[in-house]
Amino acid sequence: MTKLKNEILREVGMLARSIQSISDIRFREFKLQRGQFIFLTRICEHPGINLIDLSNILKVDKATTTKAIQKLIEENYVLRERDSVDKRMWHLFPTLKAKEIYSFIIQDENRNLEVCLKGFTLEERHTVHQLLKKMCENIEQDWKELKSYKEEH
Repeated sequence: MTKLKNEILREVGMLARSIQSISDIRFREFKLQRGQFIFLTRICEHPGINLIDLSNILKVDKATTTKAIQKLIEENYVLRERDSVDKRMWHLFPTLKAKEIYSFIIQDENRNLEVCLKGFTLEERHTVHQLLKKMCENIEQDWKELKSYKEEH
């Protein structure tokens, strides 16, 4: 049997799932569920973004993005506007309702960050950030290749 070399990714996954579960509970009152807040924050930060770019930023497939956006539209958090040149493309914009809860979501994200980094020095915080960024950059190429392969087949 092959032995796991390191548990780093298991720890990162546990951290991500814990934060997502906490956020899902906190944002339930806003009728945001199953990680929809990550889509909402990116739309608030990039008004006019299209589905493909949003999917790429979040590293999820277009079907997942489409499903999340549809629910956000139904809850009046997102407006969808057709591109004036390419009629197949849609641009996403936050509604006033989305803008009103955006700061609450970011405050909660900052709170989660402080809980996770409790007891860390400024240097350790910087180091963690740099190392995680490097890990993301390293895996992104594999993600792009797999995504391209999946789209071709």
